[in-house]
Parts: sequence; structure tokens; C-alpha cells
Amino acid sequence: MLLEDTNGDGKMDKSSVFIDHLLMPRAILTVGHELLVNETDSYDIYAYRDTNGDGKADKKRPVFQSKRKAFGNVEHQRSGLDWNLDNWIYETIDPIRYRYKNGVLKADTLPNAAGQWGLTHDDYGRVFFSRAAAGIAASGFQINPAYGQLDFPDAFEEGFNHVWSAIKTPDVNGGPKTLRPDSTMADFTSICGQSVFRGDRLPNSMFGDYIVSEPVARVIRRANIQNKDGKVLLSNVYHQDEFISSTDMNFRPINTYTGPDGCLYIVDMYRGIIQESTWAQPGSYLYDQIKTKGLDKNIQRGRIYRLVYDGLKPGPAPNLLSEPTRKLITYLAHPNGWWRDNAQKEIIVRSDKSVVASLKQITLGEKGPLAELPSVITRIHALWTLEGLDALDKPTVLTMLNDQNPDIRKTAVWLSEPWIKKNDTQLLDKLESLKNDDSYDVLSQLVLSLSYSKTEKAKSIAQSVLAAHADHVVLTGIERTLKKADEIRKIGSSRLAALNPADRQLVREGAQIFTALCATCHGAQGEGTPSKIAPHLAGKFKLLENRDEVIKILLQGLTGPVDGVTYHELMPPMGTNSDEWIASVLTYVRLELGMQSFPEMSSGYMNNFVIVKPEQVKKVREQTASRTKPWTWDELIKERDLLRQSKK
Repeated sequence: MLLEDTNGDGKMDKSSVFIDHLLMPRAILTVGHELLVNETDSYDIYAYRDTNGDGKADKKRPVFQSKRKAFGNVEHQRSGLDWNLDNWIYETIDPIRYRYKNGVLKADTLPNAAGQWGLTHDDYGRVFFSRAAAGIAASGFQINPAYGQLDFPDAFEEGFNHVWSAIKTPDVNGGPKTLRPDSTMADFTSICGQSVFRGDRLPNSMFGDYIVSEPVARVIRRANIQNKDGKVLLSNVYHQDEFISSTDMNFRPINTYTGPDGCLYIVDMYRGIIQESTWAQPGSYLYDQIKTKGLDKNIQRGRIYRLVYDGLKPGPAPNLLSEPTRKLITYLAHPNGWWRDNAQKEIIVRSDKSVVASLKQITLGEKGPLAELPSVITRIHALWTLEGLDALDKPTVLTMLNDQNPDIRKTAVWLSEPWIKKNDTQLLDKLESLKNDDSYDVLSQLVLSLSYSKTEKAKSIAQSVLAAHADHVVLTGIERTLKKADEIRKIGSSRLAALNPADRQLVREGAQIFTALCATCHGAQGEGTPSKIAPHLAGKFKLLENRDEVIKILLQGLTGPVDGVTYHELMPPMGTNSDEWIASVLTYVRLELGMQSFPEMSSGYMNNFVIVKPEQVKKVREQTASRTKPWTWDELIKERDLLRQSKK
């Protein structure tokens, strides 16, 4: 939907269907006159444009396409498309980021998958993910995800993950054990839709605060972000309370944004049910709560709120796409981060190099086309705008490395990476002069950026920094993270790297068996086949939640419909193979196929829940030794439910 405020009163009074017939669009990003969109069950991204001004997109073109099919629970698929300060576009779930060049997106692989539902960035290009399944309100913000994943449990004040609802919230996926005695939710469980408020029409005390939604608790958290000796820390602004907490059971905040008017925007799904059906099946605790409270009755009532402050008038509507590029430069000095980000993006998309000289003036701290001398943030934007225009030269970087401001020096180190990768001697000599810098931010970035060079010179500089600060948790954490990232690149994926060597070998052996034997019916990537010989396996949560049942399928075979679909072939029994053989196949299928498009999970989750051990196969084999015919899916689930009931 395209919503418009035609009279400037702050209320949307005109709507039009901009794009129709989409399958649950997951991620959007405006780029120039186009809107980039990714849909559910697809990795493809298309650009849509309204060419005649009627409010409806009439032109569509691909900007990124993948031969891979995207499967999986809708809660475990990607979201985001956040154009960061560094001109990379980040998303969640998959270990990937994009660069927009010549009208298309070019993908770059990251060491780790990151986050689940939403992401954002701050003035300095720190990217904030979140991990709903793990109850982690923010992650990945210590270092850029290009270098790996570095998180500290003590980056949050004690008790930060406790939530403070204004009403009882019994409709939680985790059941009564996740509630306090008063039936309010104890900890984060569905954290999403985060933003760093960077507007200019709310009190200054809010600027730079982390805003994040928790729809199951019906609250929105506001947290202070503090940089203490290079370590970023978060703390709740309110003691045992929340920024916003509603008594309306249908309040479901799912996204927050800084608006062009300098205010905070909140997207409220305003819906009774928030969980995907996998976690709300008939007979479950959550299903009973939904039906008892009539939550299934409230649908299609979503709304958008604008948070304003008495005495501060919201700012004017933007018109950046119609402004000349020279005018866009002045918006790099705007007090509202929305204007700075979008001005930088638009200048780069236009590829207008007529403004390069003016941008260089700003980087040097000169007034240039601005109304006054630039701030540090404005100079940083100018530097990254030059980078995005492919107009950043080595003399400019060398000059910035001498700057008095540590944020400028850190940015310059970050921007020096193209020359580091080329092992540029002059640049490395200059970076060596920073090894005794008094800013931990500069030192951290120095170690991170130097990892792109394998020269002895680069290694020596980094080791010198690390040796001089052997007790600094961020620097030592960076050292560990870089080693882990190298290991992941060699092994092939962060999921494999999280396993012990024996289980890793189990996965490799299972992959070989699957490719040789199973792929014919299930598809090379578990995506199924057009003839529907057998079910697709990619993204199937059932493979994970029913470990003993899938062991039984391999031991004795499967016949009949699955999820209401009848397939052409019987799944033959594989019980003549060893316990190790069956464990290896199932481990590969569960880890690499069942967890496709899964958020990053802990090594404990994978080792204790996903991996199938030979001894587990042996136990099920003994329990079903008298079985002589294939199972049906309904039969397996009925037996599973009876067993679970008997254990209660």
C-alpha cells in the first residue's frame, strides 16, 4: 500500500495499492524511484516503479535472482534490506549482504548468519540484529558482520531481558514456565522491529536510543546505548518498566522507524494471533489460550502510530528525488538521520560525480556548500558518499588517518580496506602509526581491517596492538572472532563450524549418502521434484521436532499422505544399514536441509537437539524391532502424542 498525507496534517488520507498479488512480502527498500521487494519463499528481489504517477507500480524488473528455492517456516525466513552507512545492504537469517551497483544487487558472503526479525543501524554504521528465538534483544553490534560475530553477555545491564507488561500475557509459546506468578511474561520471546532513534523532533534525550518491539508482551523497549572503552553497552531507560506498555491484548508492535519528519513511527499488527501455526497447533497450550480468549477473532486491523512531542512541530515532508544533487549534499548535515541516510543513498544511486570536489571539502571539515562547518557525523557521511561513488582516493584516506577526531580516524581505517587488500606499502606504513592510538574504537577497527592482509607487516601491526592490550575484552574478543571466521570460511558454514569434529564428519558422510541415494526423489537441495515422487525436505520443521519419528521412517519406511499430499512412491525402509549410516543421513537432512533459512542457533541447540546420535538410532531400532511394515505419518504422530501424554 502507498499511503499519503496530502494536506500535511500528519494523517494519511490517501491510499492506493502500489503492488498487488504478492506472497507475504518480507523485505522492502526504496532506491531512487524504485521499491525493492523480496517475497516469502523466494530469494529473488525485484524493483517496482510507478512511471505515470497514479500511485500504482507499472514496471517490474529483477535486481537479484537465485536458482535456489527458499523453503521454511515463515518465522525462519529473511527480512530487512537495510542500506547501512558503509553502503552495504544487510538482511537477517542468511549470511549475506548486497551492494547496489548499476541497477542490480551484487551479493557478498558473510561468515555468520545474523538475527531473525529486523535490523537497524546507528549514526556510526553499527548494525543491530536481534534473536527472537533466543530472547536476545540486540546482537551483532560490537563489530561489523563482515568480520564475524562478536557478542558479550555483559553488554546488557543485569536483568535487561526481563520484560514488564502492563497486563497478563498467558498466550506465550513457551507455556506457564515462561510466566511470572502474576501471569505476565518474564523475558523476551518475540523481539523484533528495532530501530535506533535518530530524529530531531522528540526530546534530545531520546536521540541515539535503541527502540525495539516485543509483541507477545505488548511492550516497546527503549534502551540507552553507551560506548565504554570501545565496548557498546545497552541499558533499559526505565527501572522495571517499559517505554510503551499497553493493556490492549491486541496491541502487537512489530516495527519502529525514524520518520522524515523527525518523529518515531510504530507499526502495530493489532492482531489477536501473532505466532505462526507451527507453534499453535490444536492441543497445544498456546492453541487453548488463543481459543479461550478469542484471539483468533481479531484480524486485519493493523495500524501505524506517529509518536510526537508537545511543543516540537514535526518536520516538513521530503522531496529528495526532485532535488538537484548539489542540494542533496546539504542534507548530509541534517539533524535527522533519515535525511542524511537517504541523501547519501540518492547521491550514490545517481552516480553524479560532479559533487566530488564539494564532498572532499566537507571531509576536510571545510564549509563547502553547507550553511556552516560540518559536524563529525556529516564528515563521515561525506566520506562514505565518496566511497559509494567510487571517488574515494588514497590521499583523502591518508589525510583522514591523521584527523584529531577518533571517529574520523576509525572511519578512515575502515575505508582503507581496498588498499589493505592490495598490501599497499604506503597505507600499511601509515596504519602502523596508529598502533598506539588512544582510542579503543580506532584500535579495534585497525585489528579488524588489517585481517584482510596476510602480509607479515599487517600481522605485526595487529599483534602489536593485541599484545599491548592483552586484557582488553573487546580486542581479545576480536582476535577470537577473526580466527573463528577464518575457520568458518575453511569449513564452509557457521553451522558446521559450531559442531565438534566427529559430528561434522557425520554431516559430511550424510551429505554424500543423500547426494548419491536420496536426491533423486527429494531433490538435490531437498526442494522436491516436479513429479512429486517424495516430499520436499528443505525448511521442514517437522524434521527437527520429530527426531524419533524420522528415525522410524528410515528404519521401516513410510507410506500414505504427508501434510495432505499423496506421493507416487513408497519411502523404502533403510533399516538394513548401520546405526551410524542412518544417524549421518538424518543429521545432514536435519542440519543442512531442515534448518534452511533458520536463524543462527547456538552450538548447544545443534548438538543437543539437531544432531542424531548412533545410540539414539540404536534405541529406536530396539523399540521397533517387531515392526515389519512401513509407517504412515498419521500413525507416527498418534504414537508420538500417546508417548508424550504418558510422560506427563
